[in-house]
Amino acid sequence: MYTTSKEMILKAREGHYAIPAFNAENMEMVQAIVEAAEEMKSPVMIQTTPTTVNYIGREMAYAMVKAVADKATVPVSLHLDHCENYDDVVAAMEAGYSSVMIDASKLPYEENVAVTQKVVEAAKKYGATVESELGTVGGKEDGLKADGVIYTDPDEALDFASRTGIDIFAVAIGTAHGFYKGEPKLNFELLAKLRDMIDVPLVLHGGSGIPDEMIKKTIELGISKVNFATELRAALTKAVREALENDSVIDPKKFMGKGREAVKELCIHKIKLCGSDGKA
Repeated sequence: MYTTSKEMILKAREGHYAIPAFNAENMEMVQAIVEAAEEMKSPVMIQTTPTTVNYIGREMAYAMVKAVADKATVPVSLHLDHCENYDDVVAAMEAGYSSVMIDASKLPYEENVAVTQKVVEAAKKYGATVESELGTVGGKEDGLKADGVIYTDPDEALDFASRTGIDIFAVAIGTAHGFYKGEPKLNFELLAKLRDMIDVPLVLHGGSGIPDEMIKKTIELGISKVNFATELRAALTKAVREALENDSVIDPKKFMGKGREAVKELCIHKIKLCGSDGKA
């Protein structure tokens, strides 16, 4: 069931639900994500950031996801999240990633277009899905940092989508990476406008910490993929800390198993929130 993300996201857009995209850091998180997807009969995307790739390696990340996906009964895709370097994106596809994000949003507009076009062309060889971003998602997480939010400009977005040929489009409507210090303020009017103008499935980054009702509203307004990262890390870490309060616990299987259970439980909630349960 290891597959590209394009088909599952197109189906989500047509069905007015969203594909949950969960960032994973290790084997237990990969297992938890797919176990939750299996239980909920949901397609799912597993993501790794460049810093996670640097930690575990592209080949190891792919091998773990592929091994679990080969035994799964639901579609599973491995996605490279927020990669700013062309060579690293190509290396991920070469290693087996079925979906990639080139994030050249910090570059001047024309340079962003040029780099993204280059990635889209390279992805044809691998049959990989390409995501890109216009505007800036705020916050800081896992080596990614942006000072404030630069909203996606609708006219630029239309031009960008048509010139690059990307498969999925990450838009900036007020979300941020990491946990929010207060209630996030999302520009729903902008999201609706982008949905009406651009014939490409839209992605919501910074899903961790956004109230459930807000997530649901973004999906109603056209979001077809929602990214979750920070909440999963927090759930795993909390469960492991609690398990290690017992000084007699020294077996990693014991305390990491608790972390896996916590991540699975959270993923089940997010799958239901995205409305992807039963859509595999």
